[in-house]
Amino acid sequence: MTEEAVVEESSEQEEAAGSDGDELVVTDEMLDNIADTAIAALQDILRYFNVGEVTIDEYEGDEGELILDISGDDMAVLIGRHGKTLDALQFVVSMITVRTIGFRYPVVVDVEGYKNRQRQKLESIAHSSANRAASQHRKVGLRPMTPYERRIIHIALRDDDRVETVSEGEGSARHVVVVPR
Repeated sequence: MTEEAVVEESSEQEEAAGSDGDELVVTDEMLDNIADTAIAALQDILRYFNVGEVTIDEYEGDEGELILDISGDDMAVLIGRHGKTLDALQFVVSMITVRTIGFRYPVVVDVEGYKNRQRQKLESIAHSSANRAASQHRKVGLRPMTPYERRIIHIALRDDDRVETVSEGEGSARHVVVVPR
C-alpha cells in the first residue's frame, strides 16, 4: 500500500466515529491522554531534526481534531518542500498515537500556523472554484491534492447548495472536481 493510500485510509477512518460504528465519546481525561501521547511522540521525533528549543501548543480544531502547533527557530526543515515533511511527521505521530491509545482520534501537526495558512488558501480556492462552476454552469477540476487537502475542499463546499464535490483520479493524480447542481 502506498503512503498516500495509507494516509487516505487513515483520513477516512479518522472521520468514522468508532471502530464498531458506534459513536465514541471522548472525555476530557481521554483527550488529555491523547494530547500527552501525541506530544511525547512528537518530542521524541523532533530530537532527530536538530531544531533546538521548540514550543508545542495544543488546541482543539473546528472539526474536533487535536492540533499540535510547533514553533521555534528554523522550522522550515519541519515543513519541507510543499509541506511533505510536515505531512509525514503528522502521519507518524498519528500512527504512534493510535497504537498507544487503541483508537483513532484525528491529530494534526502544524508548524507556526503553516497548515492554517494553507487551509485558508485552499478554502479560498474552493469558494472561487464554486463561484466559477456555478456561474459558468460547468465542472471545474482542481490540481492534484493530498487526501488532507481534498478533505479541506470537500468540507469548505459541503454546505454550498450550488455545487457538489467529487474526487477523481488515482494515486498522486487524484483531484477534486467541483460540479454545478
